[in-house]
Amino acid sequence: MKQKTVLFSIFLIALISLQGKAQITDSTLFEFTESDTIQAIDSGIETELDIDDDLNSLFSDQMDSLVGSWAIQNKFNFDTSEVRLAGFPTDLPDSVYIQRLSDIEERVDLNYNKVVRNYIKMYTEKRREQVEVMLGLSAYYFPIFEETLDKYDMPLEIKYLAIIESALNPIARSRVGANGLWQFMYGTAKNMKLEITSYVDERRDPIKATDAAARYLSMLYGIYGDWHLAIAAYNCGPGNVNRAIRRSGGKTNYWEIYYRLPRETRGYVPAFIAAMYTFEYHQEHNLVPRYPEISLAVDTIMIDDYLHFNQITAKIDIEKEQLRALNPMYRHDVIPAKKSKTYPLVLPQENIMAFIDADTAIFAFERNKYFPNNTLVDPTTSNSSYFTPVDIKGKAKVIYTVKSGDNVGFISSWFHVRSSDLRYWNNIHRDIIRIGQKLAIYVPEKDKAKYEKVNSMSFEQKQASIGKTVSPVKKEETKPLDPDYVYHTVRKGDTIWDIAQKYAGITSDEIIRLNELKNDRGLYIGQKLKIKRKG
Repeated sequence: MKQKTVLFSIFLIALISLQGKAQITDSTLFEFTESDTIQAIDSGIETELDIDDDLNSLFSDQMDSLVGSWAIQNKFNFDTSEVRLAGFPTDLPDSVYIQRLSDIEERVDLNYNKVVRNYIKMYTEKRREQVEVMLGLSAYYFPIFEETLDKYDMPLEIKYLAIIESALNPIARSRVGANGLWQFMYGTAKNMKLEITSYVDERRDPIKATDAAARYLSMLYGIYGDWHLAIAAYNCGPGNVNRAIRRSGGKTNYWEIYYRLPRETRGYVPAFIAAMYTFEYHQEHNLVPRYPEISLAVDTIMIDDYLHFNQITAKIDIEKEQLRALNPMYRHDVIPAKKSKTYPLVLPQENIMAFIDADTAIFAFERNKYFPNNTLVDPTTSNSSYFTPVDIKGKAKVIYTVKSGDNVGFISSWFHVRSSDLRYWNNIHRDIIRIGQKLAIYVPEKDKAKYEKVNSMSFEQKQASIGKTVSPVKKEETKPLDPDYVYHTVRKGDTIWDIAQKYAGITSDEIIRLNELKNDRGLYIGQKLKIKRKG
């Protein structure tokens, strides 16, 4: 029998599956006028906002698919006959929110304004079912967060940051590649010493990812000496925060640089404050935590040889989806363990003895099918739906500057890399790149000098390097514009709300409906939007 050690027992709340936040990668800063003033004041006192900045859609999208996942549907009670508290308070006066925030004794300032109020109403009125599930999930995750935050002498309320990061989903993945409970991007995770390989992603490990997030946030606080700015920098990066400070004349109060920050980051601190309020006062809003209807006790066994989840489910009574929920760090249902590097396997306590008793049979089951010649199969060649970036270990980084006429397909072919990897390395969404943008590309070390020359080649030369010639460009006929409409060309930083303000009598909803959009994420630079003529 292979030697394994039971490390600890924990209580598990079933994990969830939803798309994570859309992390800001665009350094665009937004126009600010003298009339758009914000007055920053002490904790719990109202901060006056002249503009009611409605950013709820940026965060509510994270929770939309919450209750449809396997873990939630199978492990939480959503029986319509369940007795729930029918009513909940609405339209509370601002004075109630202000007083309650003032009563919370925390190290992070809890300012109140219209934006904070909008998020509170989203959590307490519009997304109640999802919030009740997150309240249940917090019973497992918050003790892990608090122990780690205490270890680094950080405010324990920072635990609420994971609410807006991932909705407490360890496998949340954003549209730009941020992953896990704390939504680390690939490069940041590597810098924080998290293991990311073709088989393992420690951004999904609650304990290791939380430790990395605490270290990263502690570092950001060391830079700014202010938790609001540290939290903002966690979302959009220190570069964007530094630019906002510089463009505001050196101001270092979050609310005074509010309109200099990227749009999502503007809502980041208010959403954090609202999440803290909601969890602290959930009873006052008749929000009842939902707990899974399963035994919560689990144990961890250390594995020292290759093991596939299918081998486990074939020999003991456990569903593969439950294995995945308990072990989110394994990307392809494979534990790539060996005697020199062991990995943990988390199982319900009732399955522990069954696993130990069937130890030899589990590892031997269809061994050659899953690990031919006792080797790992390259997961990038499998049919798995989980995207796996190529391992960059041992490869050289080349910086390519985007030029006119370039696109993701061309660039990936010139450097002989997958387009999906190019997007992942550089946080590219919808294949949108801009002239002058610097792209990191990982190539074989021995070919580094060859690929560095691509930067100085003409478009024709680059195409020739992959055996293609450039055909003359034919002038295409432009489809005539409908005279019943005016057309707005989307520019960098535009939002649907901003565009609607430019045209009298036009609402955001009309623009969305007329152009068949869902929200601001449907916009791209250069896009022409139809605007109904008025009068």
